Amino acid sequence: MKVGIIGTGFVGSTTAYALVLGGAASRVVLVDLDEKRARAHAEDILHATSFASPINVSAGDYTDLKGAGVVVLACGVGQKPGESRLQLLQRNKEVFEDVVPRITRQAPEALLLVATNPVDIITLITMRISGLPPGRVIGSGTILDTSRYRALLGEHLGVSPRSVHAYVLGEHGDSEVLVWSSARVGGVPLSDFAEQVGRPLTDSVREGIDEGVRRAAYRIIEGKGATYYGIGAGLARIIQAVRDDEHSVFTLSCFSSNIAGIKDVSLSVPRVLGAEGVRAELWPRLSDEESGLLRRSAEILKKSISELGC
Repeated sequence: MKVGIIGTGFVGSTTAYALVLGGAASRVVLVDLDEKRARAHAEDILHATSFASPINVSAGDYTDLKGAGVVVLACGVGQKPGESRLQLLQRNKEVFEDVVPRITRQAPEALLLVATNPVDIITLITMRISGLPPGRVIGSGTILDTSRYRALLGEHLGVSPRSVHAYVLGEHGDSEVLVWSSARVGGVPLSDFAEQVGRPLTDSVREGIDEGVRRAAYRIIEGKGATYYGIGAGLARIIQAVRDDEHSVFTLSCFSSNIAGIKDVSLSVPRVLGAEGVRAELWPRLSDEESGLLRRSAEILKKSISELGC
């Protein structure tokens, strides 16, 4: 499958590299306003193919997106000193109003995969600009937060995170919701498993894991300026699921007409993903507290969308 990547900063270039390492595409096309940078990344990543997968990697323009099955949007502008979040959103909205029609003209059948933050709002904007069905415009959402959650639970319990089934829902941001009540390990309820292996989930352990998930991006950005390895691997995994029509479940951001009583927002819940995009929306059992937190997360996103006039 051919994959286009718009924007070759940390996230876009790392996603291309992860695609090569995992063999999740047959061709990758990098598009960037900075054509020199796109060509340099394409050449550098191409040199890794003999050690990984024989993928065609090149730089190009929007016309080279023809026939792409997925186009990743990792473009956008950074926040200026003194600039408000709403001002940044407005500038990124203008970027996407220019970029998205260029993509859909050349690759009308492509699934659009949004990575630009704030990803939930940008996903909603992208859907409305593109005119595509909601299931074909997806954001990376809380896929990385969910991975962090499972990794930290697995570390505490002494088990592979692949055996942990737990989700982070809502906004990819401060209001995200770690779901404890329906989490399971190897089919066993989380608390029961923790007791059986002698590693109970005390209040302090839960607080540490919550902090580890919720504040991870801040720590990483403080240490090295940006996060890109985790999300690059996550985006490549999403693309693999589309290519292979897996019908796998991921916590993706996607437009929904009603989330926890809040209408017309885009945020993350478990969704079934295949070649045609999102095929179904799932609802894990939530405690009353978790349901309230999810509603609050949706309300926060709805407020931002309203302020932006979307």
